[in-house]
Amino acid sequence: MGDGNIHVDHQEEGLRRRGCGCSCSKNDFLPEESFQSFGNYLRALKETPMRFKDRLLTRSKDSTEIHEIKARSEHEMKRTLNWWDLIWLGIGSVVGAGIFVLTGLEARDHAGPAVVLSYLVSGVSAMLSVFCYTEFAVEIPVAGGSFAYLRVELGDFMAFIAAGNILLEYVISGAAVARAWTSYFATLCNHKPDDFRIIAHSLPDDYGHLDPIAVVVTAVVCILAVISTKGSSRFNYVSSIVHFVVILFIVVAGLAKADTKNYADFAPNGARGIFTASAVLFFAYVGFDAVSTMAEETKNPARDIPIGLVGSMAITIVVYCLLAVTLCLMVPYKMIDVDAPFSVAFESVGWGWAKYIVAAGALKGMTSVLLVSAVGQARYLTHIARTHMMPPWLAHVDAKTGTPVNATVVMLAATAIIAFFTKLDILSNLLSISTLFIFMLVAVSLLVRRYYVSGVTTAVNRAKLVVFIVIILGSSIATALIWGAADQGSWIGYVITIPIWFFATLALKIFVPQAKDPKLWGVPLVPWLPSASILINIFLLGSIDVQSFERFAVWTVILLIYYFLFGLHASYDTAKASGENKAEDGFREVEEVTVSSQNGAL
Repeated sequence: MGDGNIHVDHQEEGLRRRGCGCSCSKNDFLPEESFQSFGNYLRALKETPMRFKDRLLTRSKDSTEIHEIKARSEHEMKRTLNWWDLIWLGIGSVVGAGIFVLTGLEARDHAGPAVVLSYLVSGVSAMLSVFCYTEFAVEIPVAGGSFAYLRVELGDFMAFIAAGNILLEYVISGAAVARAWTSYFATLCNHKPDDFRIIAHSLPDDYGHLDPIAVVVTAVVCILAVISTKGSSRFNYVSSIVHFVVILFIVVAGLAKADTKNYADFAPNGARGIFTASAVLFFAYVGFDAVSTMAEETKNPARDIPIGLVGSMAITIVVYCLLAVTLCLMVPYKMIDVDAPFSVAFESVGWGWAKYIVAAGALKGMTSVLLVSAVGQARYLTHIARTHMMPPWLAHVDAKTGTPVNATVVMLAATAIIAFFTKLDILSNLLSISTLFIFMLVAVSLLVRRYYVSGVTTAVNRAKLVVFIVIILGSSIATALIWGAADQGSWIGYVITIPIWFFATLALKIFVPQAKDPKLWGVPLVPWLPSASILINIFLLGSIDVQSFERFAVWTVILLIYYFLFGLHASYDTAKASGENKAEDGFREVEEVTVSSQNGAL
């Protein structure tokens, strides 16, 4: 087929009509010029190096994400949420299976009663990431979350790699929570979890315990998420209140049975045990980023998002620390049950009836996590599809409900399939690494956003910025490697790497002028806070097992294959046809900004 105006017109019409979302023709999935004929596709493949360079160097603009990209869903999401909704959605997205399942495991095997410090360390890491997310969510209030932020600051390619991993994290964590839901439901019914599962002896044991309840729960959550975001928020609100009443009961009743002798051996494995547990327990904080994807549905993002995100994380950290203290005061850490730590703890002090309250609270919490996760992951996928890195059919927003129906159904179908077949321990081994990687990239993006503006930042200052960020990353990676490889008593390496990180951050503050002030709400203590976020996230990565990195690498390879065969060409064609990016050269076509030194923006 020929090219030129005919194909541009064809694609521009595709940009307008893809919102119908109701058909399933080829053009709903691959409407771009590169896929209109086999010859076009071959030409696109030959141009892969040139197209990759364009997508690697081209960054999006704030206005592009907020207006042009969002408009590709045809219908807008309804602005119905306020800061109160966001606080409860934040709590609902985080406080779930992690605290009820992982606390006992990490207290017994790694940290002992010092598991409270592990929760504090991973909570500080999560809070630093919350601050970084908040500035982006306020200034780029769209459904894409970290994908949109990275597209603006680090370009299409890094955004796609990050988005692919965050979607994997959502699906896997959702499946893990759905499987755990069945386990706690069985406890409530005085049964074993396998009593409610179908044992398929012809399948490997790790994949042969089929879980229909997990599928049913996921389907119900899907219906709730599709019907209404505000309705989902109200359900989560009620569910979270019930959950908090149960948590209050656990803390008060548990402390009434406290024995301070259980704290005699506070940190049996020292600092290494505390940080090893902290890397695993970071999973208990995963989910808050789902709230940032709801910025498009928030009435007043500049006010509501900072209060909602920071407030919910502060409450969550306090709750986790209280629960960790309570558990280890009730039972000696060596006697904690890893499967149902709180239920068995109450049984051990003669309150067997309390296990039903604990199980009911855990079910409420896990239902909230599933619901908020479903809402968040669908919005990620919607915004990715708006750029055509994924099929645009997934970008459809329903005119009546104002929700991304196609993306919600597809993501939860994937979650249900994995939950149906795969055992919880297999799923839990796949968690955390992707999230820490994303949070590190968002912190890097914030440094780029504050210190680099095309046409304003000089070439010398840009070079200094790159050098200092590379040193910050390098010293953080070195610190993590030393931690992962060294003996517990070896501290000499840290005496070298930590000062290098410190002086690189100090040099960034002194020698590179900030090129941009935040328009509405800004992260305090830049560059120290995002630099500390980079260090802590990479450090926690150093405590994760090698197998997790292997799985991370395999998934990244799969993403790269998809990107170079489909995503790259679809997004390139769409950007050119819509005039989304009119490149000058490299990073020079960058962004719409508020430049502190030029126009005195606040």
